[in-house]
Amino acid sequence: MTAADHGDYVVHGELPRLDRPVLVVAMAGWIDAGGAAAAAMAEITSTCSIQPLATFDADLFIDYRARRPVMELRDGVNTRLVWSEIQLGVGADPQGHPVLTLTGPEPDAQWRRFARAVSELALRLGVYQMVALGAYPFASPHTRPPRLAMSSPSAEVVARLPYLRSSVDVPAGMSAVLEHALTEAGIASVGLWAQVPHYLGVMAYPPATLALLNGIREATGVAIPAPDLASHATAQRERIDQLVAGNAEHAAMVRQLEDVYDSLGDEALPQPGAELPTADDLAAEIERFLRGQS
Repeated sequence: MTAADHGDYVVHGELPRLDRPVLVVAMAGWIDAGGAAAAAMAEITSTCSIQPLATFDADLFIDYRARRPVMELRDGVNTRLVWSEIQLGVGADPQGHPVLTLTGPEPDAQWRRFARAVSELALRLGVYQMVALGAYPFASPHTRPPRLAMSSPSAEVVARLPYLRSSVDVPAGMSAVLEHALTEAGIASVGLWAQVPHYLGVMAYPPATLALLNGIREATGVAIPAPDLASHATAQRERIDQLVAGNAEHAAMVRQLEDVYDSLGDEALPQPGAELPTADDLAAEIERFLRGQS
């Protein structure tokens, strides 16, 4: 297989002819509570048999002092260096829908240039929709389904999807930049964000991953079955329920979170500064409990 250099990226072989592919983005370096977006991308990569299609110029977009290569040292022999990569992959879901994935660390520099390069490549491949994934800690209980929030530069995209909408000024990740760049290129783009219980945000949280995969299906039609993930989610729920039931204070906190969750419905988020229960003690105890169960 030969590689063709297109300036900011290298294509491995020939660009395939794809029928309305969906681009899914999950780049490392920004908010991903519970590792939900990374886990969703892992499911997509496995289920869709994703193969490398293009690699972006790491010397241009990555700061190696911030993301140093890993030296593999074996009995004193420097066998190789493993460098960070930003990669576009290609595959198909079980129904045959073509899927593209953008993975790797967020660029350390040249964000606008990177976004233009992604847009150019997306147009060449005929991408019709982009979905970016993320997850953030939120005052929600593990006893309720994780909600999805969304962002998009297109009011039409926002209007047609049934996810939470908020009004807030926050620092942006690369996914937000790509939303704008691809929308300007005529590609419908949306960011989907799973809410992870704030007392579980530092551990894997399969329900949030499932919520993101369901969101992809609802937004694009791309279906990623994940029965093992669903089983893990059920097992985790049972273990956390067991812990919470044994502590009256923890149970009261979860009930309060349930009341807040239920009162919000599907259309609003709490206002900044709203009083919500702290969960530091519960988070620490859950971590200890789950480590002891492994």
